[in-house]
Amino acid sequence: MGASGDLTTITDSVRDLHLGDDMSGRAAFDAMTTLVTLRNLIDHHAATVVGHLDRLGVARDHGRKLSELLIVMGLAPAVATRLIRIATAREKLPTLAAHAADGAISAEHVDAVGKGVDHVGKRSAEPIDDVARLNIVTELLAHFFSGATPADIGKRARRLGNQAAEDTGGLPASEDRNLNTLTHDVDGDGRLQVRADLNTEVGEKFSAAMEELAAPRPEPDGSPDARSTERRHADALEALLDIAARSGDAASAPRHQMLVSVPADTPDLAELPFLGSISEAMLRTLTCDTTATVAIVDGEAVPMEMSKDKRLFPAHLRKALHKRDECCIKCGVAASRCQGHHIVHWADGGITVLDNGCLLCPSCHADIHHNGWEVIMGHDRHPWLIPPVAVDPTRRPIPAYNRRTMNLDNLPAAA
Repeated sequence: MGASGDLTTITDSVRDLHLGDDMSGRAAFDAMTTLVTLRNLIDHHAATVVGHLDRLGVARDHGRKLSELLIVMGLAPAVATRLIRIATAREKLPTLAAHAADGAISAEHVDAVGKGVDHVGKRSAEPIDDVARLNIVTELLAHFFSGATPADIGKRARRLGNQAAEDTGGLPASEDRNLNTLTHDVDGDGRLQVRADLNTEVGEKFSAAMEELAAPRPEPDGSPDARSTERRHADALEALLDIAARSGDAASAPRHQMLVSVPADTPDLAELPFLGSISEAMLRTLTCDTTATVAIVDGEAVPMEMSKDKRLFPAHLRKALHKRDECCIKCGVAASRCQGHHIVHWADGGITVLDNGCLLCPSCHADIHHNGWEVIMGHDRHPWLIPPVAVDPTRRPIPAYNRRTMNLDNLPAAA
């Protein structure tokens, strides 16, 4: 009947399988155990066939990479990549392949062991022989059978790799720049997912920057920072990008990092080249005084007009803002990490002068444009904050951070 016919029969049998709602707890447990073994066996055979596809050059004959062919066939990218790794490693790791053929180990664990062996080999200054490779596989498999997860197997492999580096004069993983990776992908909500794997030196630089830039700061009313640790770290990353854009000169206008396309007839359909559509509120934030260049485009996406630098606070006005405000007027973040904000937006006729500007860090800048906070210029020619009703039902004006030690009763006409 052939392999294809056998698989068709198996597929039909599985498709017709009925697992009723009247199963007992024991029956459900036994069924799940069998299904896990079946899944492991299917992944094992899938990796075997992936090896055949590679050997026979099927993807190449279709003008594709093997991973592309597997994705077109319906596999998720991560699954396709994993099966290719397993297929590549199985010839050098017969013991691992034998356990996979018994259905005793999942594809995720098989992949973790294979990557672990490869990791140890890269850490060793000398090529590892078959005996050493078998010893590594045996130890990692023992770790699996003790209940380890794929991540646990990876950690054990790193320890073995460091030991190999120490024994042979190789390079520990923590010091190997060749392992450094940073990936970023846009999800379905238009948000960027970032993941980095860094060596000790770069990781220490990053951690030190996060420690400094993500430090908690009080809310305008003196209460503790309401941001989560994760949110503070994200804000710190934005601060790093802004610092880099200014090339270390806090008083200079940032170099443009973003291009915002704004349809002339439908400004609510503005978009960024990488992350897509943005709201009008976000458009106002980006065009206030940050790193964006705005292109007004016609119906064919041809630029009609480019934003003028006059909307940006030039160096002499930035220095004046630094002198007057000293820091973010809302939270007190250092002036070097702040953006210039037009109190009356330039798109609404606001001009770029000292009395129409103030310093806001990116996080507080977003609060002004998105979360109901307002800024007004007081009679004292200093900016004042008006909190939203949710924060203060009376919306009593709050002085800029550097003037918050002043007694409001002594400034009856300030705002």
